[in-house]
Amino acid sequence: MTTTPTRAKGPVLAVLCLCVIAIYMDAMIVNLALPSLVRELGSSTSGLQWIVDAYALTFAALVLVAGSLGDRFGRRGILLGGLVVFTVATGAGALCDSTEQLIAARTVMGVGAAMIYPSTLSILTNVFTERKERAAAIGVWGAVSGIGVVLGPIVGGLLLDHFWWGSVFVVVVPVGVVCLVLVALLVPDSRDPHGRGLDLPGLVLSTAGLGVLVYTIIEAPEQGWLSARTLLGFAGAVLLLAGLVWRELTARAPMLDVRLFGNLRFSAACGIITITFFTLNGFTFLVTQYFQFLKSYTPLGAGVRLIPVAVAIIIGSVLGGKLTVKLGTRAVVTAGLILMGIAYAWFAFDDAATGYPIIAAQMVVIGLGIGAVAIPATEAIMGVVPAAKAGVGSAMNDATRLLGGALGIAVVGSVHHSLYTGELSDGSVKGVPATVLDAARDSLGAALQQAAGLLGRGQTDAAEALRTAVRDAFVHGFQITCLVVTAVCAVAAVIAAALLPSSPPPPPVTSDDPESDLTDATQA
Repeated sequence: MTTTPTRAKGPVLAVLCLCVIAIYMDAMIVNLALPSLVRELGSSTSGLQWIVDAYALTFAALVLVAGSLGDRFGRRGILLGGLVVFTVATGAGALCDSTEQLIAARTVMGVGAAMIYPSTLSILTNVFTERKERAAAIGVWGAVSGIGVVLGPIVGGLLLDHFWWGSVFVVVVPVGVVCLVLVALLVPDSRDPHGRGLDLPGLVLSTAGLGVLVYTIIEAPEQGWLSARTLLGFAGAVLLLAGLVWRELTARAPMLDVRLFGNLRFSAACGIITITFFTLNGFTFLVTQYFQFLKSYTPLGAGVRLIPVAVAIIIGSVLGGKLTVKLGTRAVVTAGLILMGIAYAWFAFDDAATGYPIIAAQMVVIGLGIGAVAIPATEAIMGVVPAAKAGVGSAMNDATRLLGGALGIAVVGSVHHSLYTGELSDGSVKGVPATVLDAARDSLGAALQQAAGLLGRGQTDAAEALRTAVRDAFVHGFQITCLVVTAVCAVAAVIAAALLPSSPPPPPVTSDDPESDLTDATQA
């Protein structure tokens, strides 16, 4: 491990944060381009899904591998390699002329992101070694994700108003180039001094296990949660991940020390981060539709109106990092989860007529809660892992976020869709043909298109009846789903209060014996 002079730590943190902003911008910005891709590339609904999900799938599948490689061979090298892959793939994405090509480009972008994201946090924890400064630095690192969340929709909306769809990828390329230069000039290298070579079986099992799990989650809403294909997918993921646990328990130089999960601070923090991003991504999936279909906001207008939650995440992250040192992880995380639950319960009273000032206030409460949860929980994970294993520790933090996010979209989307379609049974909307109603059950967007078709054929009363029915059905599903998310937050708050320690553990010891490092970490 290298020691960075205090005066150089600020620029290093700034560069690492810029890398995180680039990833979040790329992840958020593509969503706004989806309608343009339908027009320009003729992308189907399935194609659009995979343009988004291919990135998440490779990101989640490879993040543990990337963290391990950084620990073994040097974290700055993996970060630089990831920036090259990410930047080149993003530029190539702008030049695609078919859906299949763009899915391939997004897949490679996910590989680059998997190399970048855990490297930033593992480098940060090796540069900021004192707990107070590390907690503050992690708070800033987490806060910049809010900047990326804001910049993505705003920049994407502005570009799409004036240029072709590929411009949303072109704009990320210079950011990637700047990151490359600054990382090469300013960021110090670090690695595990006890690295004994690659755990190839562990690398293969982790990639396959996480990949199969995320793929099954993504496909489950379409295939059916109890379908043979979905159940086989989950069974395969369980077998692969069980094989990973067995391998890591018996390996002399394991990629991931699974004994860390015996530390309640580590395992509870991982679980809470998973739940936090489950609720956030699931809610975001619904609220973007709420904005565009019920409130009739444009994509840019919807993006701008998400600014309150992003700014609140920034504030909550900074405050969460500082308060954790003073009040302890348990108090801050539990309070943050309670705030999130209050906000989601408040959202359950909203309908199509709810004014934006109220919605903005609700999003502020959610953002403050997320910041207060995610940063202390991340700091709890990294506080347990020895500095030499920071790459894998960071990757575990990232994997829990990705898994939680994928589950949130899949589960919340499925629950809402079931509630939505349940309100639109045959004959429930007077004057609307059964074939039209059947098409309307696909989604609110499809239903509004069907209503427009009825209106175009002069069936004004039927069009208005369908529009009212599907909006009411969407709101019904939205309200009940928000209550479900509230219950999940309540369960997480109980877990945090029961399992997270109130005071920090002693810092992991880095000795000449890597086995003693792991033992100390699991007992911390």
